[in-house]
Amino acid sequence: MISPAHSSEKPIVYTIAHPPSCVNNIGQRVVFENVENGRRESAAGMAKRDEKGDPIVYHFNYKNSSKPLQQFIDLHECAHHQTGDVGLPNPPRNSPDHMINESIADCIATLRIRDEITGGEDVVLQAVEQLIKAMTKMGFHQSTTVSRMSNILNCLNKENSAEFSLKGILRHRGLK
Repeated sequence: MISPAHSSEKPIVYTIAHPPSCVNNIGQRVVFENVENGRRESAAGMAKRDEKGDPIVYHFNYKNSSKPLQQFIDLHECAHHQTGDVGLPNPPRNSPDHMINESIADCIATLRIRDEITGGEDVVLQAVEQLIKAMTKMGFHQSTTVSRMSNILNCLNKENSAEFSLKGILRHRGLK
């Protein structure tokens, strides 16, 4: 992340990246919506269904983070829709099942960036650097940040495509 050298300087405001194409596991188009709540210094996202039951990804404070991190978050949240996470009961926060879902979403996002974005490997490396800095600043334990970084970098080197990986996940979950 880029930050001003002096606290009296205004923070950098980034342009919000165009959201990716995203269709959930049952063929519905996922909509992306920006929410500026001012509570975070870094971008964040949330995959869920809106009040009408339609699949949505909320962008929180994307103007505070660069394009590579925005792209990673968008594809991570899209992956929660693609893998059926949004339609399944939420596992308890930080439980093994929750952490597996997060690791899978990170991996699908990584594979999509690598395969769909020009210079994708560099985009992933920039995104993971920014993500780890943001997580550290928010107080995540070092073992959590190192584990997440390791997972993303391992996924970057996989031979599988995101599509192939998604098919296997959906078959394993009995969703296809």
